[in-house]
Amino acid sequence: MGNIVAIVGRPNVGKSTFFNRMVGWRNAIVDEISGVTRDRIYGKSDWNGKGFSVIDTGGWVANSDDIFEEEIRKQVLIAIEEADVITFLVDAQQGITDMDVQVAEILRRTSKPVYLIANKVDNNTIRMQVGEFYSLGLGDPWCVSSINGSGTGDLLDDMVKHFIDASQTDEQDEVPRIAVVGRPNVGKSSLINTFTGEERNIVTPLAGTTRDAIDTHYRKFGYDFIFVDTAGLRRKTRVKEDLEFYSVMRSIRAIESSDVCLLLVDATQGLERQDMNIFSLIIRNRKGVVLVVNKWDLVEKNNKTVDDYTKFIKERIAPFNDVPIIFASALTKQRVFKVIEAAMQVYQNRKRRISTSELNVFLQEILQVKEPPVYKGKLVKIKYVTQLPTPTPQFAFFCNLPQYVKDPYKRFIENRLRERFNFSGVPIQIYFREK
Repeated sequence: MGNIVAIVGRPNVGKSTFFNRMVGWRNAIVDEISGVTRDRIYGKSDWNGKGFSVIDTGGWVANSDDIFEEEIRKQVLIAIEEADVITFLVDAQQGITDMDVQVAEILRRTSKPVYLIANKVDNNTIRMQVGEFYSLGLGDPWCVSSINGSGTGDLLDDMVKHFIDASQTDEQDEVPRIAVVGRPNVGKSSLINTFTGEERNIVTPLAGTTRDAIDTHYRKFGYDFIFVDTAGLRRKTRVKEDLEFYSVMRSIRAIESSDVCLLLVDATQGLERQDMNIFSLIIRNRKGVVLVVNKWDLVEKNNKTVDDYTKFIKERIAPFNDVPIIFASALTKQRVFKVIEAAMQVYQNRKRRISTSELNVFLQEILQVKEPPVYKGKLVKIKYVTQLPTPTPQFAFFCNLPQYVKDPYKRFIENRLRERFNFSGVPIQIYFREK
């Protein structure tokens, strides 16, 4: 399972800066996730070898005064429900506001770890004023300055005590975990009901009728696996944005706790921006992926439809487009069994280990086809390659001048690796290191 840290607090206390400080600028961050073109919202990071995700809830607030407080309240509640650790930011320079008091009131009721963080503590004068935050009843405030980073190290040292070490949990659970993800109303619950033959999930045409992420263990079709069902949306009574936010939180949770994700796309709508966002979340978490084009029974067919649609999808998801694409219909049960087959195959691909000797035979062959291009008159010589002992496929190529190996050549190598050893549906990492 992933460790999720949520950042809550009223606007303008520096949540975005704190977020950037937590994930480090190096982490590419998903922008505009779920069509929210505000701030960066989701990032992955690690501290002392423990990985975690950071979610900035503030990116979702619709900026108008009347629904403002209500919105923030909802976000705090969702964060409490979904996150493992909650960080509550206040502005040390401004002092306590009514809204801080309201947020604190909700946070005092949760049993989850809450860190009260006094941000913008840029000098000692401000540090002296932090005492007033004790009145919020959330223990000692942590003094940080997100701008220059002071105080964040100590904070993270303390925070990781609450994290589960990913390597410990993976070993115990050898059953493949398959998550069904996608935008609201693409048919996630129907698909799971088709797999299981049970109407366990309430399926109604309203977007967002499934309440909770439910794990179900199956031994069917000669396979043994766990479904992580995240149709994870609340009833439609909440505001639109809130639903989106909720579905994203749930998708993140599901993706992180799975091995393979079935990304459901609505055949009648094509690949939309939110689908692409979920796809990039899956890749960033290095999970296996199968693209399921659902509701295929509703599409007008001609003799080229599947080929054209496949080509269109592969262009959209490039450069990582070595992904199984299955045209299915949960309603008519068309090709549903194939979806499970593909997911299991991807699971195997993700666990694939290739011996060093086999890899080096492969390396010699591709070097005969194409050497790394000469860069600034320097010749790059690749000596040998080995697969790293990581949970997902990663390869280290040792050479004399790793800094001169550019992306096009890396892509060439990755494509050849994929052709030779089946890594379909699995993101692979390639590193060049100095011998």
